[in-house]
Amino acid sequence: MSRRPTLKGKLLIAMPSIQGDWFSHSVVFLCEHSADGAMGLVLNKPAPQMYFADLAEKLELGRAIPEHILLQPIMLGGPVKTFQGFVLHSSDFTAEGSHRITGDFNLNTTVEILKAVALGKGPRRQLIALGYAGWAAGQLDSEILSNGWLHCDADPDLVFGHKAEGLHHAALAKLGVDPRMLSSEAGHA
Repeated sequence: MSRRPTLKGKLLIAMPSIQGDWFSHSVVFLCEHSADGAMGLVLNKPAPQMYFADLAEKLELGRAIPEHILLQPIMLGGPVKTFQGFVLHSSDFTAEGSHRITGDFNLNTTVEILKAVALGKGPRRQLIALGYAGWAAGQLDSEILSNGWLHCDADPDLVFGHKAEGLHHAALAKLGVDPRMLSSEAGHA
């Protein structure tokens, strides 16, 4: 019995055929991918005018938060459960509620991680998102086969080290793909 390949811990890169507010030019970190479906976070869609400072105020996380943390943008992680927060973070930090995705990445949904970030005691690198992207069983695989997505390895510098507006291009470059050469039509040899 062969084992089904998984894209868990990989990046999905939207092809031109993917349209719509959520996924056009998006880069998605896959937190889960199995025969039951897939779940991921869109990494390059900032919530309009929303920063860590807004979360800190709403959750009363304190006042002595460093400015570089306060100015961290919050991402729109996807169209599912848009009011639920997710913190994709480096594996140098573990706490209750942290789930290991790969050796480099953990995921946490607790307020405690936000408190740790605010105090400067959290993970060295993190990305905070509201909502997530979800696919039913077989749906993502079908979209990939229909020329909807490319995928590549996720490395911390790519995930945490790029501004949102440059991430799609950087992910394509990791694959050696020039975005000007992409077509929205699937071809056959």
